[in-house]
Amino acid sequence: MTNDDVRRGHQQAHEGVPNEDRLVALGHAIDSREPGPSSPGQRLRRYVGVDGNARLTSSVAAVIFLLLALEGVTILRIGNLLNMHVFVGVLLIPIVVVKISSASWRFAKYYAGDPEYRRKGPPALILRLLGPMVIALTVVVFASGVGLIVLPASLRLELFFIHRASFILWLGVLGVHVLGHLGETVRLAPRDWLRRTRRQVAGASSRQWLLVWSVVLGLVAALAMTPLAYGWHGK
Repeated sequence: MTNDDVRRGHQQAHEGVPNEDRLVALGHAIDSREPGPSSPGQRLRRYVGVDGNARLTSSVAAVIFLLLALEGVTILRIGNLLNMHVFVGVLLIPIVVVKISSASWRFAKYYAGDPEYRRKGPPALILRLLGPMVIALTVVVFASGVGLIVLPASLRLELFFIHRASFILWLGVLGVHVLGHLGETVRLAPRDWLRRTRRQVAGASSRQWLLVWSVVLGLVAALAMTPLAYGWHGK
């Protein structure tokens, strides 16, 4: 029931209605009152899904951006920094999986007609068109990189060509992707980590732990796989 119904209950309480009837009418009006659209409970339920997804995507993207910057430095001197290149590349894999999953979740919810995601709206058309290409090239870049480490040396030449060619293409589409989401990432990435904003959207701790554990898993995998790449680039 709306605030108008409550006001009518109050009006009845001051008119010529018997006392008992007035109390019953007012009680019914208050008991059946629903929280307004601006109530904290409704705002929390409304934004925990779409805003939580946006925060997770942005915070993960910020970590990926920093690690890719470090990876770019290793490319400049790949012969001397091969181990670091492999270490950072493997470290990135679980974090990238979280990023792809989060972005794909938004995509699926939007096109499934979820009201919250429909209200938020889709990314710009160019970003939607590039999205599947970014994901496909990301898979090829990292899969070929891992293949260079663990597959037989007889496949190394072909894998290296695939890795290098896909990386060049990936770098181009990724640049557009990053620029398109840069503003949102800068705005949202810190919000789960700042005391004054983390409680605005429920689930901040869960999102933080998901990111932390993806980094931990990446570190474990990187420590295990990096020694396998030692010296092969110069062979």
